[in-house]
Amino acid sequence: MNNTNLNKTVDFICMQDGRADEYAYLDELEDHYKSELPQRLIQALAQLEHSLSGYRVSRLEHVLQAATRAHRAGESEEWVMAALLHDIGDDLAPYSHSEMAAAILRPFVSDEIYWVVKHHGIFQMYYYAHHSGGDQNARDRFAEHQYFSSAVKFCHQYDQNCFDPDYNSETLEFFKPKIQSVFSKPKAFDQEYIDRYGQN
Repeated sequence: MNNTNLNKTVDFICMQDGRADEYAYLDELEDHYKSELPQRLIQALAQLEHSLSGYRVSRLEHVLQAATRAHRAGESEEWVMAALLHDIGDDLAPYSHSEMAAAILRPFVSDEIYWVVKHHGIFQMYYYAHHSGGDQNARDRFAEHQYFSSAVKFCHQYDQNCFDPDYNSETLEFFKPKIQSVFSKPKAFDQEYIDRYGQN
């Protein structure tokens, strides 16, 4: 797509007045925008260098350490990306960061990984909530869920232990090909949206 096309706009000001050719053009622009998602994710991850302070490592180093541990343990690319992105919502969704990260991952990963990332904040409380007046065992409400043990494993192996300033993490540059690979091929669109509106 050339720059001329990028600068063109549609004529309508109400969506109900748009023509088929205008929506075809907007679809083309959206496809181009979607193709740049990996780069935007890389930029958002880089910003984590300046996120939450107080820990012995930056938030970026925390997720790099998590992803490195998952990679070195032989986990799939999807699990490695889950570890890398699990805290990407910290800046914009400090009260619901798990849900934001899960929503980003959802079209590209299995239901299991989506569920684990969506709930990892609750499972992570096991390690600290009792020190701050919270419920350390809040995760137990999901004890019968099919992905309970996966969430326990994720938090134990790729989250709570990833604040070590002496750990030799891979760089963000190392993970760029994996980001490009996973986030260039959505497996599906939002199933609830598909069911409700009949999109395919």
